Amino acid sequence: MSTLQKKRKEIHAAIRSAAIQEFARNGLSGTSTQAIAQTAGITKAQLHYYISSKEELYQQVLSDIVGEYKDIFFLSASRDDPALAITQYIERKVRHTLEFPDLSRFFANEIARGAPEMAPHWAALKAAVEEANAVIRQWVDSGKIAPVDPLLFQMNIWAVTQHYAEYEAQARVLMDKPENEPLDAERIIAEATRLFLYRCGLSGKKVETP
Repeated sequence: MSTLQKKRKEIHAAIRSAAIQEFARNGLSGTSTQAIAQTAGITKAQLHYYISSKEELYQQVLSDIVGEYKDIFFLSASRDDPALAITQYIERKVRHTLEFPDLSRFFANEIARGAPEMAPHWAALKAAVEEANAVIRQWVDSGKIAPVDPLLFQMNIWAVTQHYAEYEAQARVLMDKPENEPLDAERIIAEATRLFLYRCGLSGKKVETP
């Protein structure tokens, strides 16, 4: 990779990071390209060299988020072992949430305002959810787990695992964690895992993750 290519890659990464941060805090209408440029450490003119509009950038970030959520959906690699699949998914989801809290806040803000920009992305997200629903139904039908509503089971996992980004300020106060200290990932993962394995009738299952 040439020096110029490396520089462009760095600027693209800075723009994406700045966009996520600004959109997560202020939404699409409340974010200006000037704010994105300032957060990225570049001029507004430089920003517009790389993007055509903030709306296009917003769509790019939404597409990235949906892609990342699809990638960490938990069923493809361990679908024959529900305890392992659920355990691995919760761990990946919590760690992703704690490492990239602005991504969760960005997505939550978009959904909270009625998801006006999500039309191009629903099909991909729903397809991944339906695939997971089908596997969970197989688990239930084969007696591997207690009966659950596959869709609501997934939605409840999202709610719990994303809570620590969307309500981070509250979590920090209640857990006595100042801003300069990370939230306790192991504690959060352990409790969430026990909760959802118990719901599936798998509470006594010892799971060793790779």
